[in-house]
Amino acid sequence: MENKLQKIYLDLTFTSVFFDVVEKPLFRAFFGYMQTQGTGAEKRRAYAKFLSEIYLGGGSLTELVKRLVGEDENVYIKNAAKGNINDGNIQKAVESELRAFGEFAALSAKDFAEDMGLANVPAFSSERVQMSELYALRIQNLEKYGYGIFSSRGMFRLSDDKQIEPIVSADKVDMATFIGYEAERAKVVENTLAFVEGRPAANTLLCGDAGTGKSSTVKAVANEFFPRGVRLIELRKDQLSLLPYVMGKISENPLKFIIFIDDLSFNQNDDNFSMLKAALEGSASARSENSVIYATSNRRHIIKESFGERDGDDVHRNDTLQETLSLSERFGLTVLFSKPNKQLYLEIVKKLALRQKIQMDEKQLEIEAEAFALKKGSRSARCAEQFIQSLLR
Repeated sequence: MENKLQKIYLDLTFTSVFFDVVEKPLFRAFFGYMQTQGTGAEKRRAYAKFLSEIYLGGGSLTELVKRLVGEDENVYIKNAAKGNINDGNIQKAVESELRAFGEFAALSAKDFAEDMGLANVPAFSSERVQMSELYALRIQNLEKYGYGIFSSRGMFRLSDDKQIEPIVSADKVDMATFIGYEAERAKVVENTLAFVEGRPAANTLLCGDAGTGKSSTVKAVANEFFPRGVRLIELRKDQLSLLPYVMGKISENPLKFIIFIDDLSFNQNDDNFSMLKAALEGSASARSENSVIYATSNRRHIIKESFGERDGDDVHRNDTLQETLSLSERFGLTVLFSKPNKQLYLEIVKKLALRQKIQMDEKQLEIEAEAFALKKGSRSARCAEQFIQSLLR
């Protein structure tokens, strides 16, 4: 007579729709345990391997299974995302497989101890969940949860081998951390809200002086709208030729994507300029309905580089110059982040000092902050933060 673990094992071997899930290390370790005979050292080592996968996943078997199932990019969820009706046999297979996953996710260390005839074994966390209900909720809210790698991470990059991959140590900055530039950030937030709600949203250029928080603003907005289905994919300028490829990869995904290009600048004969121009002007080969482009740039750097094009042999250098200078005009929204004046700079310093509980006479704080900015060469939000950090050392 088959025991509890044997029944779950046999049920899982029939997995077809979620085939890639049972190919994950967690399930391979469980299968390895079930295929190991006896109750001796080999069986215990097989259990240890299974346990190590649970620990690597955070310590909860249930949460790990939920994540693996939720991230799976299978035919059923792809059809649902497209609005297509799944074949009846696929539907039945999904229901059966989710029941098996639910039973598997509820297994406890006690179940393995009984299987090996031991009083106890090293433990892990687990609980009973209705996997079918959880998955049905995900299907109903695909525009928020998505699927595949986008289901549990918020920020991604394009690797050198053209793979969209999660940024493991993604910036967790949120809107509450900022001081100053409220009006500028409000424009970006409002544009992103329109994007999320399906209203017309503009490709956006955040330009201005270094250290004013342009890049941090984009990342904070992406974090703010993550629960509403926004994901960020960062491209380097030299990867802009791959823009159509990225757009194609995400075009059928129900999520909303911010394509983020940081520190944007161009030379005269830069092919990447043409690719970005095509995307901004709506070329069918370089756009996607569920994406918007957010770019940051040092405005003075672009202008300086463009005016340099006046020297050279280009017969049409004036036309070229004007085309390059009009880059910002190709963005539907341009937000200028100017370096802070003395008043704003000191306001940022004081609020940061208060946040860090720094005890210093206000007048002395202002004097030292100004001296620090003078040493750095200019005032900026980044300079204010660096000054506060110097006081904490």
